[in-house]
Amino acid sequence: MKPYYQIPIRDWGEPLVPIPLERFAVDSPHAYEKLGAPYGETSPYHLRQTVLEALITAQHYLQQQCPGWRILIFDAYRPVAVQEFMVNHTFAEVVRSQNLNPATLSESERQQIWQQVYKIWALPSPDPLTPPPHSTGAAVDITLVNHQGEVIDMGSAIDELSARSHPDYYAQALQLPYHAHRQLLRDIMQKAGFQRHPGEWWHFCCGDQMWAWLCHQQHPTQRFIARYGRVAGESGN
Repeated sequence: MKPYYQIPIRDWGEPLVPIPLERFAVDSPHAYEKLGAPYGETSPYHLRQTVLEALITAQHYLQQQCPGWRILIFDAYRPVAVQEFMVNHTFAEVVRSQNLNPATLSESERQQIWQQVYKIWALPSPDPLTPPPHSTGAAVDITLVNHQGEVIDMGSAIDELSARSHPDYYAQALQLPYHAHRQLLRDIMQKAGFQRHPGEWWHFCCGDQMWAWLCHQQHPTQRFIARYGRVAGESGN
């Protein structure tokens, strides 16, 4: 159980709204759709209204510091069914990368692999009290592109299942630019009201349970409540 799932939810009832993709850079075609993730008629490029407004503000801060740069949106809204698909896909990829036979895995081996998977993937919980962050429409996975449209090197890929995904992995590697790039991304997003996932340099949230929990870590005397639960109409099945 993730610690942020203890945070109560009082949903503001905001609808999902489409992200104006012409204002940002976009990872296209969408990485999970290419794998066959079951989005149905739902586009991943949606966020809650207030979250989208904060993202637009973050890009404004970015362009004040780095004219011509843009936020690249890798992923935003993710139905629970897609979360489940990606969790299972990642499990299978770990098995394949370790040259294991999925049919002969011991229970111990399975548990070790699941522990790796859940370091970066939230449980695809159907419980409305414990929604995966992306299923709330209040989380977004992003990176940066420069004025020439080139993706900024952050030192690891989004969704990489390794220690390099930790935001401060390169903090002591002063000769490399990766930490400075990650800090720039963090700074513009936090200035706009987001919080960064403690284990992923690319994941930011604004109003979900993780956001409220992280805000409480910074301000222990204040009580924070999640503004967004699972999107209305999302069955989780």
